[in-house]
Amino acid sequence: MKRKTSNRSGGSEGSDRKTRITVLVALGANLLIAVAKAVGGLISGSPALLSEAAHSVADSLNEVFLLAALRRSRRPADRRHPFGYGKERFFWSLLAAVGIFVMGGCFSFFQGFEALRNGAEESFGGYVTGLVVLGLALLFEGASLLRALHQVRGQGGAGGLRDPALRTVVAEDGTAVIGVTLALVGMALHMVTGQVVWEASASIAIGALLVYVAYWLGGDARDQLIGQAADEGLRNRIRAVLDAQPEIDSVEALLTMQLGLESTLVAARIDLAPGLDSEHVEEVAIRIKRSVARTVPEADQVFLDVTDARTAREAVRQGPAGQADAEGSPAATGERGGA
Repeated sequence: MKRKTSNRSGGSEGSDRKTRITVLVALGANLLIAVAKAVGGLISGSPALLSEAAHSVADSLNEVFLLAALRRSRRPADRRHPFGYGKERFFWSLLAAVGIFVMGGCFSFFQGFEALRNGAEESFGGYVTGLVVLGLALLFEGASLLRALHQVRGQGGAGGLRDPALRTVVAEDGTAVIGVTLALVGMALHMVTGQVVWEASASIAIGALLVYVAYWLGGDARDQLIGQAADEGLRNRIRAVLDAQPEIDSVEALLTMQLGLESTLVAARIDLAPGLDSEHVEEVAIRIKRSVARTVPEADQVFLDVTDARTAREAVRQGPAGQADAEGSPAATGERGGA
């Protein structure tokens, strides 16, 4: 009685196409910026600029992860993965968060502490080159961020950030703009005062920023991978549809799990109204599932466990013997599941 698995688990093709373009724009910008920052950092010996180069390299690798997520999450369901591959997005987003932490945050901390311990090579000609590189990087990063924010607005504002790929690009570009600004300030103060502590502090601040962003992105991906419930608004819509069905006397339990951007698993334990002919239970269950899927398109995997909750509650009131019978019944275990 299970509905055929939908291929929508990875999100709509239109939004995926726009997200892919946004990721490619960010990838192109980060590759160019990474090369420019690395060359400028080697010429100037600037720890802040080298930290930013590592940041851009990490971002470039993460964009590759996100492109893989967009492609792999749209694969159709198969016998090995009957609910589809929508969670691929969350897995690759988790890898991107790890990349930000290791390649960006840790290297920035290393550069900052090394500069404090050993000082930094001072070549004001090289620093002027570094400042020019950072100025260009700020323009490119800002353009990429505006592109990502434009797509977010086009997909309903904050709702557009449900897509982990788009959310990661926005976080990376926003962090890059802040990081470049910190590096510019640190390098400028180093040139003015001759104190490397300003630039080292900027490098450490960049590292702290990257670690925070990595923790935020990684925590969100972790929640999705271990089986996060649908948001409260979606759960309320599903419950409202079930409560409106004339054949349902009560909804004893409603469990949801997000399988992808537009795919949600729904498992409901329902008590049917008295007097319903048992021969028509399956027909009623199919009609209810279709009603849920039609009203709430995101709920594309619906399972109903038809129980007799009144019998189970009465058995519990009868004491240990009755409770044992109730615990072994379909009402308690859901063994008559998957309608």
